[in-house]
Amino acid sequence: MTRRHRRLLALPIALLAGFCLWQASRPAWAQSLVADLSSHLIAITTGFTGTDVVLFGAVDGDGDVAVVVQGPEGEVTVRRKDRVAGIWMNVEDVAFARVPAYYNVAVTAPLDGVVPPTVLQRHEIGLDYVRLLPEKAKLSPEKLAEFRAALIRNKQRAGLYTTEVGEVSFLGQRLFRTRIFFPANVATGTYTASVFLIRDGDVVSAQTTPLLVSKIGFSANVFEFAQRNSVFYAILGIMLAVTSGWLAGIVFRKS
Repeated sequence: MTRRHRRLLALPIALLAGFCLWQASRPAWAQSLVADLSSHLIAITTGFTGTDVVLFGAVDGDGDVAVVVQGPEGEVTVRRKDRVAGIWMNVEDVAFARVPAYYNVAVTAPLDGVVPPTVLQRHEIGLDYVRLLPEKAKLSPEKLAEFRAALIRNKQRAGLYTTEVGEVSFLGQRLFRTRIFFPANVATGTYTASVFLIRDGDVVSAQTTPLLVSKIGFSANVFEFAQRNSVFYAILGIMLAVTSGWLAGIVFRKS
């Protein structure tokens, strides 16, 4: 074997050895959390009235567990009404970008006062720490707080944001679980279920699992048809409404 061949062979061996050393030197908590969902698909059919999904997992030691489920993101405009000349009118509005359509949080124990706000904000654990950014660059902190609170209230009123922090319960010392409710008006799209293991006031391990909410069956076919043929769908809807009214008039006239 020539010297050149020996040098070429030594390079991949050195890279492999370096990779093995890096794996061995990784923090011990890198695999200290395992979690999964009872279902990764929520199928919305015609009679869908909401459903529960169970998130379960295990940890390899002591610590608190926080679960955050959110998504999909979109733009939301919040409007403020006021009386103008005796008529209620929209007088001001603020558009927020990348707003989660759904947000749910559950913990094993209260985190306020235990975990620094910077850590909660970094991982968006809790409604107070969800990043809701306005599209307007120049907005006073007071005005931002007012419209932000209104956005959260509207979402909570619709049942899409949690009004109370849920509970993650331990089954023994290592296993945990929590139940997540999705209402009937939940938006379709891709959601994320993020699980955080917290020790000594910091997140030491995390795992994110995807969840898909999708329409299936007849309702999915109608939705897809309406999206692809919006004009024809509108005309068909008008025709059905007129026909229904005409048939109802005949029935009542005979009676």
